[in-house]
Amino acid sequence: MSLRINDIAPDFTAATTQGKIQFHQWLGDSWGMLFSHPKDFTPVCTTELGYMAGLSDDFAKRHCKVIGLSVDPVEDHKLWQQDIEDIQGHKVTYPIIADGNLAIAKQYNMLPADESGGSQGRTAANNATVRSVFIIAPDKTIKMLLVYPMTTGRNFDEILRVLDSIQLTAEYKVATPVNWQVGEDVIIVPSVSDDEARELFPAGFKTLKPYLRTTPQPTHH
Repeated sequence: MSLRINDIAPDFTAATTQGKIQFHQWLGDSWGMLFSHPKDFTPVCTTELGYMAGLSDDFAKRHCKVIGLSVDPVEDHKLWQQDIEDIQGHKVTYPIIADGNLAIAKQYNMLPADESGGSQGRTAANNATVRSVFIIAPDKTIKMLLVYPMTTGRNFDEILRVLDSIQLTAEYKVATPVNWQVGEDVIIVPSVSDDEARELFPAGFKTLKPYLRTTPQPTHH
């Protein structure tokens, strides 16, 4: 069964570079970002994990825990972390899951459920679909999922932007327009009447079309 927005993120128990975890328990009441890699010591993923390490504080400010996943053993992950730090200059402080039997990759629809065997002897090409990103809300529902091809490095600044939008729109009756950045105007959702909008958004709003009303971004409580 494929996963969709608002589905519960599958729970699992796994070995990581920071010890054994039960995923939902590890998340607690935080937001979470799970991102996966086809194999350790692959060039594109090395750049991604390093860049992500540099964003750790930005995700922490948003109460979002970060966790990586690769199909190789924990020992390999730890060796890879040193390479990542050498190349990118950032120490990886978030845990990386070892998914040796591919169970989590299959739970999260990153590999076909009938894929045989485990990680031993597999190449990044075998694991081409293990290139996914999930943002998970504190209620354990999936709020965003992205799948990238092998040859294209992911844009983690964009994922941070999406997290900002998801957190804002979870708190207020707004949506964010194309290319929105923090601090820019937002859209009032159509289900809110003009009268209700005047109460909810004291800064006022502009009506561009009956269905398209913009207002300054509300500030968090």
